[in-house]
This record gives sequence, C-alpha cells and structure tokens, in this order.
Amino acid sequence: MILFPFSEYWWFYVGFTAFILLVLALDLGVFHKKSHEVSFKEASVWTSVWISLALIFNFLFYLYARYRFSTDEQYLSIPGFDPDAQAKTSAFEFLTGFVVEKSLAIDNIFVFAVVFAYFGIPKIYQHRVLFWGILGALVFRMIFIALGSVLLQYEWIVIFFGVLLLFTGIKMFFAGTGSQNLENNFVIKLLKKVFRVHPTIEGDKFFIKKEGLTYVTPLFLALIFLELSDIIFAVDSVPAIFALTKEPLIVFTSNVFAILGLRSMYFMLSGVMDKFRFIKYGLASVLIFVGLKMVWLNEAFGGKFPILWSLGIIIGIISLSVIASILFKKKDDIS
Repeated sequence: MILFPFSEYWWFYVGFTAFILLVLALDLGVFHKKSHEVSFKEASVWTSVWISLALIFNFLFYLYARYRFSTDEQYLSIPGFDPDAQAKTSAFEFLTGFVVEKSLAIDNIFVFAVVFAYFGIPKIYQHRVLFWGILGALVFRMIFIALGSVLLQYEWIVIFFGVLLLFTGIKMFFAGTGSQNLENNFVIKLLKKVFRVHPTIEGDKFFIKKEGLTYVTPLFLALIFLELSDIIFAVDSVPAIFALTKEPLIVFTSNVFAILGLRSMYFMLSGVMDKFRFIKYGLASVLIFVGLKMVWLNEAFGGKFPILWSLGIIIGIISLSVIASILFKKKDDIS
C-alpha cells in the first residue's frame, strides 16, 4: 500500500516544487546574482544551509505524517497499523534516501571537476553552469521517479535494477581511481559536430552572436555534458532509493534536497577530493548493498529490510571509506 498516493497528495508535490523554484530563484537572482569564485567558506556555509533545510523538512514531515496517520480512518483501519511507528519509519526512509543520494552524488563531483578542467571553465563561471545543470537534473529526476514508481511495481523489473546496481557497484569497485580523459569521449565529439562552437569563453554567456551566426560557448558544452552524465547517474541513484522505500513522495523529496546542495558540496570538496582515495570503494559498496536489498535482502526479511539497519550500514560504509582515506594517505600527500 502506498501511504502517500499522488492522487491525494498532488497539492504537496505542487507546493514543494513551488518552494524549490523560489529557493533556486533566490539563489541565482539574489545570493549569486554576480558571477564570482565561490570560496571554501561560502561553500561550507551553503552546504550547511542545504543540509539543515533537509533535516528541518524531515522533522516537519514526521510531525505531519504522525498527525495524518493518527487522524485518518483509511490508515487506522489497517490491521496492526501504528501511526507513530509508521511516521518514524517514513522519516527514516527520507533520511536514508537523502544520505544515499548525497553519497552517490560524490561521483558527480568527480565528473564536474573533469569536465570543468577539460573545457577550461574558470571558477568564477562554474556556479552558473552548475545552477542550470542542477535545474535540468531536477527535471530529469522527476521523470525518472515517475517512471520508477510505475515500473518498480513489477518484481522482475526490481530484480533487473538490483542486478544492474550490483554490476555497477562491482565494476566501480575494481575500476580504481585513475584520472579520466574526455578528449576521445563520444559525447564530446558529437556535441562539437552538432553545434557551432566558439573556441573561447565569452564571460558567463552560453550563446554568442558573431557576424550574424550563433555560436555556443564552452560553458554550454560543459552544461550539456553534465546534464547527460546526470541522466546516467540517475539510472543508478533513483532505483537505489526505491530499494529503501516504495513511496514516490519520499523518493522525490529526498532526491531534490540532495541535488540542491550538490553545487556547494562541489565547491567545498573540489580541492580535496583527490585526498579521499578510498571514497570510490565506499560508494561502490553502497551500490552493492542496495542491489542486494533489491534482489535478496528485502525478500529475506519478509518484504522489507529494516530501514534503521540500512541507514546504519550506509553511514558506516561511507564513514569507513573517509576514515581509511585519512589514515592511509597517498605517498605524495605525506610530505
């Protein structure tokens, strides 16, 4: 049974989306109206703001769920239904989904760094590219979540995505942490064939006109590449959260909050990402664990693996990978 069906909670989706658009408008139109290089301090403050907003929303969501579950007959008529316990479970599902998406987003940060370096995007313009990139990512995530809420009702599709996550996690685990080169990337070559590309960056513009012809700038190419890469990441991350909860509303809200803080997290971590040499293995292990949940663990535990156990395991895996990175530094870093 879906506890928050779209037919009854459409107003929540509309209100939440309006709130997110308002926040994004304030972000670009007020706080980042002028292009500037985002400092570590500023990025840290904004990262704290986005995480705090997510936690406040989670608490308010718990209070609302507890009230609704304890006053609505459609819930109370369910045999053995405990309003407070279910409200806590829903809140923990949001928190676990948020942690998973936030963790997997670290892989996006590696891509951001590679793409910006390849196209030579100065730090002063990176926030603008990421803003529109995140906005596009939100739209694509909505589409993926809507599809997932329908498709993942079928057992064979759940097994398929579980196996896909297992395969992706194992592949990532053995892929290592080598640097990437986009020079021969098929997408980059295709973009340069499709668009008339201006060779240099012209301020923060995505398009420029010269001699009656419209050109796209390297900022636009970087934006398109980031959008396409996020679609690929969504194939992993959306099913991963659906493995933790069957509620599209929780998947949607946890996904959105995690993505909103992705820009500030990038600027905060971009300078030290190479220091966390074991984080890739931690992310791979998370994918493997979530894949196991979809193909085996949920069924083994009567249809649903305990959400608190999931949260503890995921936080434990990521924490261990960070601690290992700090304790066992590269030889180049020990000097």
